[in-house]
Amino acid sequence: MKKTEKTKRLIVISLDAVGKADLKRMEALPNFSRFLKRAAVCRDVESVYPSLTYPAHTSIVTGRYPKNHGIVNNLRFQPGREHPDWFWQRRFIDGTTLYDEAEKRGLKTAAFLWPVTGGAKISYNLPEIWANRPWQNQITVSLMNGSPGFQWEVFSRFGSMLDGVKQPALDSFVQASFLYTLKKYRPDVSLVHFTDVDSRRHDFGVSSPEADEALLRHDSRLGEILDLLEEMGWQDDTNLVLLGDHYQKDTRKVSYPNYYLKKLGWLKTAGSRVKSWSVVAMEGGGSCYLYLRRKKDRNRVRKWLEAWEKRPDSPVERIYDGKEAAAMGADPDCDFMLEAADGWYFQNGVEKPWEKVDRQRDPALHLGNHGYHPAKPGYRTFFAGAGPDFVPGAEAGYMSLIDEGPTLARLLGVELPKADGKAVLSLLRESR
Repeated sequence: MKKTEKTKRLIVISLDAVGKADLKRMEALPNFSRFLKRAAVCRDVESVYPSLTYPAHTSIVTGRYPKNHGIVNNLRFQPGREHPDWFWQRRFIDGTTLYDEAEKRGLKTAAFLWPVTGGAKISYNLPEIWANRPWQNQITVSLMNGSPGFQWEVFSRFGSMLDGVKQPALDSFVQASFLYTLKKYRPDVSLVHFTDVDSRRHDFGVSSPEADEALLRHDSRLGEILDLLEEMGWQDDTNLVLLGDHYQKDTRKVSYPNYYLKKLGWLKTAGSRVKSWSVVAMEGGGSCYLYLRRKKDRNRVRKWLEAWEKRPDSPVERIYDGKEAAAMGADPDCDFMLEAADGWYFQNGVEKPWEKVDRQRDPALHLGNHGYHPAKPGYRTFFAGAGPDFVPGAEAGYMSLIDEGPTLARLLGVELPKADGKAVLSLLRESR
């Protein structure tokens, strides 16, 4: 970007679990259609591995693979905890981010439930985090990890809209807070994370009527944003980006690898909690990490995994060793990584080997999930941008999620010097 040019405002809206397969439906909806008709689009965006929300959103703002930015899972590696913490805080990210570099340039930033932003230097920060200890409460945890005064303001105004973390109330709260912030504080860079579709796909399946209704709600939210930009006279100097972080696959069964490791004597439990281990599994939805205390056990563990994979009822589609996992961008510290077979996903439980998904019996189980290898057929997501720095109607044939950070950085005139990805210039005007 030329130094004399004024940076245009940037709004990035992440539609969690909305994918390439949704674009045809979106193009038939009034507000998505209104946006996409003037947008530059990539309909074939490959997520990162594992294709989970926190690694993916960190890759979007860093341009790096999970192995390089450090957010290799949604959950932190805490095998002794029945409910591990998530990677909520910015301090876990290695290297710089899009919002760090924007703040360095003197730009005002805002983030609304954008993952891994707890404690980040963001002007108006409403981080995604929740109380995970008996002595914590949600308001205190949120205020400690975001912008206290700003959060108090939006919670006071819109907190009555919330029903815990249930959808669609959560996204309605995020939308109201975002629109209010645009009007009052006029941030230069806004990062917004909507999870309505992801939540509905987890609960009811990928192509369920409930997921379609959530997509309709996203269309209405987008309409409100587009209307506000026009009302404020910002439509000509604002770059608006819609993107997905991953897609989902339908699931019917859940596997608990730690149950088998317990039976083999490789870990010990106290009730439902892991007490000690020499081999332990760490869930990633459609994938699963295995960690070993003693590297000399690797051959023995591999033989057991290969025998498990060959069973006709196996939940394992493929076994990767640690080097193979790292080569694909996953945790370089893992010893093995399991890819789930079609219809399966993994969780951390130790009390049963597997079960069918029956949400009437256990509503925490999922009929849709993600975390799978991003190259699986029909599993891609999308990227679309409209505004003064995008070429209307331009199409990029393929992008990786790691290309999005450098592309967004170019719009702001900042650098992500250690990015693994490259800016997709075919979507941008030559002056960028």
